[in-house]
Amino acid sequence: MIANTPRVALGAALLALCACAVGPPYQRPAVSTPQAFKESAVDAYRNTPPGTWQPARPSDATRKGKWWEIFNEPELNALEEELDIDNQNIAVYFQNFMAARAQIKEAQASYFPTVTVAPSASRSKNASGTVTGAGGTGGTTASATAGGATSNLFSVTGDISWEPDLWGRVRNTVREYRAAAEVSAADLENERLTEQAALAEYYFELRGQDSLQELYERTVDADRKSLDLTRALYETGIDSDEAVAQAEVTLLNAQAAAAGIATNRALYEHAIATLIGKPASGFSIPVKSLDTPLPAIPVGVPSELLQRRPDVAAAERAMAEANALIGVEEAAYYPSLALTGSGGVESTVISGLFKAPALFWSVGASATETVFDGGLRGATVAQYTASYRAAVATYRQTVLTALQQAEDYISTLRITSDQIIRQDAAVVAAQRYLNIATARYETGVDPYLDVMTAETTLLSDQQTEVTLRVNELVAAVQLVQAFGGGWDVAQLPSESRIADAH
Repeated sequence: MIANTPRVALGAALLALCACAVGPPYQRPAVSTPQAFKESAVDAYRNTPPGTWQPARPSDATRKGKWWEIFNEPELNALEEELDIDNQNIAVYFQNFMAARAQIKEAQASYFPTVTVAPSASRSKNASGTVTGAGGTGGTTASATAGGATSNLFSVTGDISWEPDLWGRVRNTVREYRAAAEVSAADLENERLTEQAALAEYYFELRGQDSLQELYERTVDADRKSLDLTRALYETGIDSDEAVAQAEVTLLNAQAAAAGIATNRALYEHAIATLIGKPASGFSIPVKSLDTPLPAIPVGVPSELLQRRPDVAAAERAMAEANALIGVEEAAYYPSLALTGSGGVESTVISGLFKAPALFWSVGASATETVFDGGLRGATVAQYTASYRAAVATYRQTVLTALQQAEDYISTLRITSDQIIRQDAAVVAAQRYLNIATARYETGVDPYLDVMTAETTLLSDQQTEVTLRVNELVAAVQLVQAFGGGWDVAQLPSESRIADAH
């Protein structure tokens, strides 16, 4: 028992050393967030007309995961499901995440010794030699040739080497790669949300083009009837050739604008095809006018953005990654210990490998300490410390950007909703203006120029109304995206899952 005391003490000392880990402990830096969003305050809606959009409460009503279902568009729902499976940008980020998980395994391998085994077998023959002898006084010599001997050699050798993680270099490296994998996981979710939002925006833009196409078809039909009426009046001598020319110009302009709408629709359709991983040449979406009602979108408190946005989560995990790198580099200040051992068996016959005389072995240990490096280690630590501080600044800027986007889209949605209510009234007034101008023209009171002016006014107001409704739905998508689309930081994979490479 007494003889084993030094060994026990040495083992205890090694365990104590292995428990040391240099480097600064990671703490998430504090960021300042307001108590509420300015643009969602009651005062912001005081002078808006009845029916103006207001943020819904409570915030926990946000749909988790499939946020696009709040728009109640079955076709959009089906497209979003396809995107999640076949979008190639998402596939790239997923494979990046898988590579980041594999790096954790690579780092964890340094916890364990490296063992190699080298079995070998050889057969050799010595070269023939000459034996020479001396004669008598006459000085004669004699020689003879000896045949070469053949021999076998069998061996199994093994080597083991291990560098104990005395100062936490390996542990900090594992921390670094684990945080990097969490960054990659958050980046994957952010890319998924970005692609989902882009698809929803393109879908509503396309439906807006369908509504504009329907509007222009009605306008072209009305302009054609006006041209027929103007020609009839001209043929009866009531109207002039100038009025006919004006009616023809109005019709041709409407037809040209309608053709441009078809081009824009095709572009959005092609973009949607690419998002869902299909060739644009073989993809089409049936025409359907925009009739999606604006959903209620819950708005919580600003501090929730720290938990609900994947880009904020990625920036926070990037800080942890940079912090771990400082510990990796600070470990270079301390000595490293390498333990090595080798052994095996060797015999001229295979059966002799299993006998004690065939055994050989050796063990050893070596320590290495850098005594002069021209300031390399200090400069490296300073470099990664600066990188960590840059990551902190990036995190805070990401939070500020998230707050800005939330305020932007809340105000955009409120103001656009207000505009739509007022624009609806303008369309009604423009239609009344056209009805009056048409009636006065048909009775010969006013010239056709007044009708053309009224038609142009109505068409412009109707175009603006469609554009505003598209903008409203796009702003709704952007607001949902600004709040993370129902995502939560708790959805990031746990440490045990993120380190599982299978």
